Amino acid sequence: MPIDINSDVGESFGAWTMGFDEKTLAAVTSANIACGLHAGDPDVMAKTVRICADLGVAVGAHPGYPDLAGFGRRDMGMSPEEVHNSILYQVGALWAVARAHGVKLAHVKAHGALYNRAAVDPTLAKAIATAVARLDMGLVLVGLAGSAMEAAALEAGVPFAGEAFPDRAYTAAGTLVSRKQPGSLITDPQEVAARAVRMARDRTVVAVDGSVIKLNCRTLCVHGDSIHAAEVAHAVRRAIEDAGIEVLPLSDWS
Repeated sequence: MPIDINSDVGESFGAWTMGFDEKTLAAVTSANIACGLHAGDPDVMAKTVRICADLGVAVGAHPGYPDLAGFGRRDMGMSPEEVHNSILYQVGALWAVARAHGVKLAHVKAHGALYNRAAVDPTLAKAIATAVARLDMGLVLVGLAGSAMEAAALEAGVPFAGEAFPDRAYTAAGTLVSRKQPGSLITDPQEVAARAVRMARDRTVVAVDGSVIKLNCRTLCVHGDSIHAAEVAHAVRRAIEDAGIEVLPLSDWS
């Protein structure tokens, strides 16, 4: 099976800070663009969409909690209705920017604490999936492979793409190790690339306790918020292609 490579981008403020994103986007096939509440602003959203269009990278919305100070990594305790309405608001904002530049949205992927909570909270996952369904734009919902998000997407009739993270450590339960823990983020490009090949080829990952976890993943995320992001993304892309695995954006999957 082919694999998509995505990255969370547009998470800066002011279009002049976009240098790292451009280098990372040159290596991926899908982009998750911040929608202004956890990061980003209208200028960054517009410039990121234009870069994606120039590079042929599929564009998706990356909504998060309204938490600029915490970069969307703090649980806001919002109700399902509040989350549902926030998803509509944020995806709608990026849709407008993308449409103005002749670009069609392909997917939606929640950010940070919202993503992690929805992976284990069926009620919150349903709020997100229902919002995506009500937008009625044929958007793919991206979420942690095997999580509550997958079940919620199925119930809502929304296409789902399971996601795996070659640059993050996994618990034995198949969830991501908290960023507060040492070793949660893997930064060595070659190690991340090797993990990515295993995920793309075998659909498995080795957890921190040594157990092997099955991953029904269609897309791999390389985080774009570190100084090594571009180097890691290019290493992942090369390794996957060298392994003979086709790299294809979700928007091109049949």
